[in-house]
Amino acid sequence: MGVVPVSYFLRNMEESYMNLNHHGLGPNGTKAIAIALVSNTSVVTLELADNSLMEEGLLSLVEMLQENYYLQEMNVSDNDLGLKGARIISEFLQRNISSLWNLQLSGNNFRDESAELLCQALSANYQIKTLDLSHNQFSDKGGEYVGQMLALNIGLQSLDLSWNHFHVRGAVALCSGLRVNTTLQKLDLSMNGFGNEGATALGEVLRLNNSLVYLDISCNDITNDGVSKISKGLEVNESLKVLKLFLNPVSMDGAVSLILSLKRNPKSKMEEIDISNVLVSEQFLKILDGVCAIHPQLDVLYKSVQGFSAKKALLQWTNPMKLIQSYADQHKITVLDFFKSLNPKGMMTMPVGDFRKAMIQQDMVPLNLPQVRELIKKLDDKTGMVNFRSVWARRPSDPASAREAPPHPPTPQAPGAELSSRCTLHSMRRPHLHGSSWLHSPGLPSPSHGLPSASASPQPQAACWLQGQTLGTQ
Repeated sequence: MGVVPVSYFLRNMEESYMNLNHHGLGPNGTKAIAIALVSNTSVVTLELADNSLMEEGLLSLVEMLQENYYLQEMNVSDNDLGLKGARIISEFLQRNISSLWNLQLSGNNFRDESAELLCQALSANYQIKTLDLSHNQFSDKGGEYVGQMLALNIGLQSLDLSWNHFHVRGAVALCSGLRVNTTLQKLDLSMNGFGNEGATALGEVLRLNNSLVYLDISCNDITNDGVSKISKGLEVNESLKVLKLFLNPVSMDGAVSLILSLKRNPKSKMEEIDISNVLVSEQFLKILDGVCAIHPQLDVLYKSVQGFSAKKALLQWTNPMKLIQSYADQHKITVLDFFKSLNPKGMMTMPVGDFRKAMIQQDMVPLNLPQVRELIKKLDDKTGMVNFRSVWARRPSDPASAREAPPHPPTPQAPGAELSSRCTLHSMRRPHLHGSSWLHSPGLPSPSHGLPSASASPQPQAACWLQGQTLGTQ
């Protein structure tokens, strides 16, 4: 093809994941790679974001996909494909002939004309399960096309429309399609401009739709009035598990209406509500405790509590892993045994919501919601599951445990700080009072408890405690 070979491509042709983002391939380089992939049976995921593919390069990829039935995920974001690219993709999607189920088209300067072409194709497409159309230029007209598509589509499970230009008319049209859609489970509409009228339409969707599990409407100019409409939908909804309302101008009154709607709905499956820009009061926490008694799987992320001092917050916070370890030592079991006892199936993984519910309801080691949240951060494998394999599982009676247990560091200056379970050599986590995030503070002195030092051996060495194991030379 007269182009310089990409050495990364040559080295990884037998791997399942191929990342060629930001390689400056251009149309000729893309064509050369597409030709090589026609008969490739190893690559399952192909990343080609920001490569100036142009029309010719995209055509080469489409031709390759008609022959290659092994490739399942493709990312062609940030290639400025525009209307011509949308037409090529639309014609490809109408054929329903490839094995592709995950398609990322973010940041391609698609406008309403492109939305019309893509939505026409997707109306009859059942192959694509995950579609990313974020960071494009869809306006209200594009929202109408998306709504029509959602009313007809029978395959799409995850759709990202964040960072577009949908306002009231587009939101209402999109919601009309959502009301009858039966397959979409995850929808990201953040960073648009729905306002309260759009929130009203979404509230009606939540009353009727039984498939949505995840809904992100962060930063959509929704106030307490809009939240009250959404709350009406939550009173009867039986499918939604995650609702993100971050960066909307919502006050504590709106937050209260949200959680009270769940109190009125004993069949709610809600696991997480993100209002982490809202300042709440201790009265809100009392109401939340009552709601969590009915829905122990629920976690509400808020900013902080009015009048709740940092000192008081830190005094109420104790490292949950230390409490569990203490219980395990007393009963001569491992921490892993403790966690596995919470899972009725006895498996090493567990859905986050089920784990939160089990931790709140168990009476072996009483923990509050912030402590359970910290446990989930340690165990979450980023797929909606907690993985117990990440806990250190030696029995206290094992002599090796005293030698290999993760060391306790010197007490840091800030009370209540603790070392990360991932690496206790060079990083520290401090609990942010009542929020959902953690501050990372690099540069802690290396603890000396049982770790090899450079002076102890003539050869340089390094160690990092990861999941209770020392990596490196001992």
